[in-house]
Amino acid sequence: MDQPELNTKRLLLRAFLLEDVHVVNILAGNINVSKTTLNIPHPYSSEMAQSWIETHNSGWEQKTNVVYAITLSENGQLIGAVGLHDVKPPEAELGYWIGEPYWGNGYCTEAVKKLIQFSFKTLGINKIKSEHLTSNPASGKVMIKAGMRHRKIIKNNDRHGQLADIEVYEITST
Repeated sequence: MDQPELNTKRLLLRAFLLEDVHVVNILAGNINVSKTTLNIPHPYSSEMAQSWIETHNSGWEQKTNVVYAITLSENGQLIGAVGLHDVKPPEAELGYWIGEPYWGNGYCTEAVKKLIQFSFKTLGINKIKSEHLTSNPASGKVMIKAGMRHRKIIKNNDRHGQLADIEVYEITST
């Protein structure tokens, strides 16, 4: 089965294409985006973007990762990514990023809600966990608006190997 597209009021979530490398490099390569994540390095090269995109098809086929490009329905503009990794039904871990020019518009919450709904209904997932740096409260707001509940704060290494406070959230299907 090919990865299905998911639609919301304002967004189309679709599989990434190799043609997206340049936009991913620009958006994810922004230091302000990198600073808000646990995993996106800076600098972020086109080669890194291409390698990342090239992992998506096998992740979908093996049901270990599900990654969607977040695009605007009105014009197809790529604005970010949302996905599940460490998929081990009935559980998975949620991750996402949005390009800085698109912050503050509710796009991430809209995409996260849709992916959670799809995961519970179609993928056999009934528990999703997610984490964010305590220094990025906007990410926690996305999780709360998507129905996730705060569970704990842990210490873990960030993308630089530095010990950081990490907020842990989860949601279970009902």
